[in-house]
Amino acid sequence: MRILVVEDDECTAKALEEVLGSQHYIVDVADNGLLGWELVEASTYDLILLDVVLPRLGGIELCQKLRSHNYQTPILLLTAQNSSSDKVLGLDAGADDYVVKPFEVKELLARVRVLLRRNNKPIQAVLEWENLRLIPGSCEVTYDGNLLSLTPKEYLLLELFLRNRNIVFSRSDILDRLWSIEEAPKEDTVTAHIKGLRQKLTKAGAPSDFIETVYGLGYRLKGSVNSPLKASLLKSETKKSKKKEQTKEVLTQAWGKLKPQNTDRIEVLEKIITALEDNSLEKELRVKGYSEAHKLAGGLGIFGFNEGSRLAREIEQILKSEVILNRNDLLHLGDLVKLLRQELDKPAFERGDFSTQYNDYPAIVAIDDDLQFAKTILKLASASGIRIKLVRNLIAAKKALTKFQLDVILLNLPFNKANEDCWNCLAKLVNTTPPIPVILCTADDNLSNRVKLSRLVTHVFLQKPLLPEHLLEVVSNFSTQNRSETGKVMVVDDDPQVLEFLGELLEPCGLKIFTLDEPLWFWDILAKNSPDLLILDVEMPHVSGIELCQIVRNEPRWSELPIIFFTVHTDTSTMEKAFNAGANECLSKSMIGSELVTHIFNRLERVRLLRTINTIAN
Repeated sequence: MRILVVEDDECTAKALEEVLGSQHYIVDVADNGLLGWELVEASTYDLILLDVVLPRLGGIELCQKLRSHNYQTPILLLTAQNSSSDKVLGLDAGADDYVVKPFEVKELLARVRVLLRRNNKPIQAVLEWENLRLIPGSCEVTYDGNLLSLTPKEYLLLELFLRNRNIVFSRSDILDRLWSIEEAPKEDTVTAHIKGLRQKLTKAGAPSDFIETVYGLGYRLKGSVNSPLKASLLKSETKKSKKKEQTKEVLTQAWGKLKPQNTDRIEVLEKIITALEDNSLEKELRVKGYSEAHKLAGGLGIFGFNEGSRLAREIEQILKSEVILNRNDLLHLGDLVKLLRQELDKPAFERGDFSTQYNDYPAIVAIDDDLQFAKTILKLASASGIRIKLVRNLIAAKKALTKFQLDVILLNLPFNKANEDCWNCLAKLVNTTPPIPVILCTADDNLSNRVKLSRLVTHVFLQKPLLPEHLLEVVSNFSTQNRSETGKVMVVDDDPQVLEFLGELLEPCGLKIFTLDEPLWFWDILAKNSPDLLILDVEMPHVSGIELCQIVRNEPRWSELPIIFFTVHTDTSTMEKAFNAGANECLSKSMIGSELVTHIFNRLERVRLLRTINTIAN
């Protein structure tokens, strides 16, 4: 595994190089952002450790530049800035995770392992593409039921294309992946193997161009677009998800429903204070008070009451210790409870705002100088039932993203006339969170521009001239895929308030939520619902979240399921246990709604986008 460390502090960079090197990672170091960018362009890395404050090119700017050029390498930010706004800024720039300086080496290594594990693709039992079928376990390859006798290199070539569908590989790319440095053959060797593989596929019944030559770029598997436009539209309509308004008002209403429960919990704490003053506190009441304080510590934070969460956490620790309180301790505990009640009198979400507006346009089309083509597209779309928002340039398209939630963006622009501002605007348009598939349609055959476009947008690239019906079918396919795969999230937490909040927060975003407040039923609910993401609390009765995580990771079927811990316990020891158990991420319950949604969608939407890319034929 090769890791790039971009850090301008020589001592920190040297320490990271030695620590990572001791774990058998290959480490390259850049002392400024510009050098980091140059190294990424020259080499392939499995992970990037990126400082935020850097000379020549800042860490946030470098992160944005990498994502805008479609570099999918995991990025771990190293930062001394610990505010929520700074974290959201980093995550929205495209970072996968962050570590606050100074950091524990064990925690850093655990996060590195998680990101490297996350970036590895799960092993598929069978690889299929149209009538082609490859079984990795037995190395058996058939086309339309006919067995193919392949050489080892021909088999590896076919497996490479099947595992990276729609990706174009140059001859040098193939040499780097399939031949060792010691072998060092020439690029003509790849051409010869491609020719032999094509002949065997054709003999088995495949089209002669089943392995397509993308002139000037390389090779890929060629797919076909067989489904009629009307069928795609019907599928899109039947699977269309209902979109609701997600605003600060909705979350405030949720707090209005849940506030009485929190008030009742504070009343339990006030009873404990009274009992302590009378020296009549029973163990049962103390245990209940500890439980209520623990739930307040987690529940208040997610509604923006950070100070309330901190106060409840301190109360929880006092009640957990079971030590005999002296007079000063009792006065301090009473003050904490009073301050906690005062916090609840404040409005929710004072320090953050989360709002998302929705509209009924599934697609946006930016068409510049081809007005006749634009009219044909709009007329056909209207007759077919596709709602399209037409804009005239990239700036208008970028503005439209603030008003509409889109399934796909289609760009039909003359990139041969593009200046640097145009390219920068395109980069910002593509680098959205959650990501939106982008379709490029252009008559530009300039190789330099084509390479620039392919680096920015690799989702679908259509060469003009083409029929408007074909273009709309591709748009419809993306719309269908996005609407049908909104994502399923399973949440396990013993606090009903947390479960209700997450439902209020995530369901209007198009996610299907399954909640469970009793861990003993975990396995049955997991198997029944097959979630795309699992969210766990750490401390729960009977079975802890860490134990559940270990059980999931030990089961092959769920070994790749993304797991996020959503907990009030954010100390280094707890997080290290969670990561060692197989967690992908540990998030604090004091996190506001917008930041939490950013984390969840950064994970789910990238998975969904990759699924879309792998199933849509060019």
